[in-house]
Amino acid sequence: MGTLVGPVLSAFTTSKDRPLFPSPTASLPSSKPHLTTSRKIHHHEINTSRFGNFLHLKPESKPGCLDSDLPWFNPSDRPCFDVIIIGTGPGGLRLAEQVSQYGIKVCCVDPSPLSFWPNNYGVWVDEFESLGLVECLDKIWPMTCVYIDDHKTKYLDRPYGRVSRKILKTKLLENYVSNSVKFHKAKVWQVKHEEFESTIQCDDGSELKASLIVDASDFSSSFIEYDKPRNYGYQIAHGILAEVDSHPFDLDKMVLMDWRDSHLGNEPYFRVNNSKLATFLYAMPFDSNLIFLEETSLVSRPVLSYSEIKRRMEARLRHLGIRVRRVIEDEKCLIPMGGPLPRIPQNVMAIGGISRVVHPSTGYMVAQTMALAPLVAEAIAECLGSTRMIRGRPLYHKVWNGLWPIERRLSREFCCFGMETLLKLDLVGTRNFFEAFFDLDPYYWHGFLSSRLSLHELASFSLSLFGHASNSSRLDIMSKCPVPLVRMLGNLALQVI
Repeated sequence: MGTLVGPVLSAFTTSKDRPLFPSPTASLPSSKPHLTTSRKIHHHEINTSRFGNFLHLKPESKPGCLDSDLPWFNPSDRPCFDVIIIGTGPGGLRLAEQVSQYGIKVCCVDPSPLSFWPNNYGVWVDEFESLGLVECLDKIWPMTCVYIDDHKTKYLDRPYGRVSRKILKTKLLENYVSNSVKFHKAKVWQVKHEEFESTIQCDDGSELKASLIVDASDFSSSFIEYDKPRNYGYQIAHGILAEVDSHPFDLDKMVLMDWRDSHLGNEPYFRVNNSKLATFLYAMPFDSNLIFLEETSLVSRPVLSYSEIKRRMEARLRHLGIRVRRVIEDEKCLIPMGGPLPRIPQNVMAIGGISRVVHPSTGYMVAQTMALAPLVAEAIAECLGSTRMIRGRPLYHKVWNGLWPIERRLSREFCCFGMETLLKLDLVGTRNFFEAFFDLDPYYWHGFLSSRLSLHELASFSLSLFGHASNSSRLDIMSKCPVPLVRMLGNLALQVI
């Protein structure tokens, strides 16, 4: 709504899309799963969580693996490939799928290639429909809603879906055998470069070579270089997939954002802090007793305390009368947003969060990564799939500019300006902003959230948003945003030059 200093991220599992705002839930079937536990433990959990205190409950679901036989790399074979992809998250597998269709030799390297992805992904249904991936959604809500405050609610006629991590990963792996993709179960420690070839060194002592190395690992990777200070904003969230006694949400509506703060009425410390740096609830109700709940700080700098996120969530659920009986799964998200792009070009290519395709204003990423992977694959194929075998610096230039052409870089600068604007708004300003935002023509707010607007359309979007804003919101924007605006215009000029 995920390159960051490693020690900071090591305490979190980073959401690879986040979703917008938060991420959605686990790979459970759409129907309520059969859950068992002892009566003694169950009774204890009901008693101890009746006051909203669910934080002591341990998630019952353990990370699993796909039951699949991958085509493994044989160390006795020649360790040379056209492309090596580090990481088997959604971005890495999607790129491997697309590149291998051109007959290019690909090897994916990951410590646990068959493990389920740790975080949950939510997407707008039309995004996955356009990608031919709608069958990978295991739950669809026909509408979404946004609680602006206790008196105003926006109902959005745009279906939202929960991605089945199991189905999506299985689909991406379907054609790997026929396309000769290999997998190597190891952690990459080092990447070394020569003029036309690079070598990875793994923790098992193996070395593999390729014309192109692609980093599709997490945000803490050290293989991608930057030449500007990484002044990120941070999205942080705590989420649970829970069995509850009941909840107040409509089953046909996904709660995109709940900005109400009445739950902090008896929590003066949290209420004061929330008025300055607000958090919201993101909720996906599956049935009357199964729901995914996530308390989220949309963006902050420095990052909001994770313990405060959890305590605010505890107070909110208590106020809503949501008694958590069992925590099936929990989720900890920390996503660096905005900041500079990696140095373009450079010897290692990137895809996914480490390539900075995460939406700077929302944290959305999975659908965007799925959409961009074919473009990057096409650029790779034009170099490595040709009889000329274009390698080295011309290859790096081609693939990096395939991912980040000038138009996309300029659009991203605008979205970074959006993030900087949100950073300066308090709770009242944030509510006013989203009230105006969701009053826009759906073409604009759909396009902005899905990274579909051109730079010209983003300019029209801004004018329309300003026109829909209240007078107080306009004053808020004009008084707090001159510095980010000047910075954006300067960055746009540098990109064009």
